[in-house]
Amino acid sequence: TLIQKLAFCFFTFSILGYLIISVIHRNHYRKNKSCTDLESGEEKKPASNPPHLSTLEMLLHSFCKLGLIMTYFYLCDRADLFMKENKFYTHSSFFIPIIYILVLGVFYTENTKETKVLNREQTDEWKGWMQLVILIYHISGASTFLPVYMHIRVLVAAYLFQTGYGHFSYFWIKGDFGVYRVCQVLFRLNFLVVVLCIVMDRPYQFYYFVPLVTVWFMIIYATLALWPQIVQKKANGNCLWHLGLLLKLICLLTCIYFLSYSQGAFEKIFSFWPLSKCFELNGTVYEWWFRWKLDRYVVFHGMLFAFIYLALQKHQMISEGKGDPLFSTRVSNVLLFISVVSFLTYSIWASSCKNKTECNELHPSVSVVQILAFILIRNIPGYVRSVYSSFFAWFGRISLELFICQYHIWLAADTKGILVLIPGYPMFNVLVSTFIFVCVAHEISQITNDLAQIMVPKDNSTLLKRLLCIAGFFSGLLLFSAVQDQSRH
Repeated sequence: TLIQKLAFCFFTFSILGYLIISVIHRNHYRKNKSCTDLESGEEKKPASNPPHLSTLEMLLHSFCKLGLIMTYFYLCDRADLFMKENKFYTHSSFFIPIIYILVLGVFYTENTKETKVLNREQTDEWKGWMQLVILIYHISGASTFLPVYMHIRVLVAAYLFQTGYGHFSYFWIKGDFGVYRVCQVLFRLNFLVVVLCIVMDRPYQFYYFVPLVTVWFMIIYATLALWPQIVQKKANGNCLWHLGLLLKLICLLTCIYFLSYSQGAFEKIFSFWPLSKCFELNGTVYEWWFRWKLDRYVVFHGMLFAFIYLALQKHQMISEGKGDPLFSTRVSNVLLFISVVSFLTYSIWASSCKNKTECNELHPSVSVVQILAFILIRNIPGYVRSVYSSFFAWFGRISLELFICQYHIWLAADTKGILVLIPGYPMFNVLVSTFIFVCVAHEISQITNDLAQIMVPKDNSTLLKRLLCIAGFFSGLLLFSAVQDQSRH
């Protein structure tokens, strides 16, 4: 398409520009490296490291690497260079890899730097093992087995729960509603998906999870940023502010409930141009409504949990010291018992589920049971809260990139098949493609972090200029997309 050709030209010029600047800088560095002092006849000591990269060189370097990676994406899932094979589900193809990664995760156990509930290392670990299970679920084709499908739905809900918990905690504690924070989050969430939409000619809604977390982030931000802004510092001075926040949360819950049972109103909101360009799939927003409705309450549950936990923490009603149980011994034992029973009860219900449609109807209301049960089991015992798996945490830090990249360079045919790099050797093929896939996801995570620092500066005036440039970029993208649609018709 026209957009793909323009993307190819952009990445080509980025690669050429970076190579030219690198050659110029290297030659300049070599000339200055061995300079002789004419008076003493001694060689001066050169600088131990080459000069830092300029902003332009960093930008070109990032786009150069990204261009090469996107070429690999295109060759894997848009060219006819590699074969694809169908998925074939067996219980062993799903459960044996799960056991392998579980053993590896337990083997790489380390002490946490802090022992608070859902500390950063613990949430990274949680994201990591969930992402690995989801990847195995996708490559094994386990969606055909309903009990596994229902448990994977809980893992997706748990990601959204963390979205509600994490962003609410940040805004509540920091009180930072500035544009910089919003732009940083939106850039990190959407950069890779926007690039893939352009390069792979896919709609934004195709990568459904990113639109989901993006919209929920904006809902959380709007809920807390709109007047009256209620943050922890203000609420500590007057307890009535806590009541005001609860009223805000009740209003949010009411809106969610209304939209979940009013498909027409939901579709009207997201069918307006240019929102429709982001949320339509195959000419309709039904898929987006279905995805949003499936986990409609869990972000609210995450926000409510964060509010209750931070209130308990503020009033010193929980003990988070190293090795200490979260509550008194009796209360901890009772809560642990209830959590284990709840966790197993949900698993039994999910395993006995006969109809996917009926289970999906109940899922939004009951998924929080297993999520909360897991959090309590993971955090009530002091020793369990004080350790984490560095293996899972490493994958957790690149979980978003892993989730998105799997669509084209691990799976294939838009996730319907499996990429075949080495025909005739299925196990060796999976090992090689997985190694490349993980390396690429890690590299894209680094590129995104580097570009976020450049594209989203802290200075407000510079940030405003960048936002205008980004608005111009998306306006041009919409124009080219309209031209493209007309030529197709």
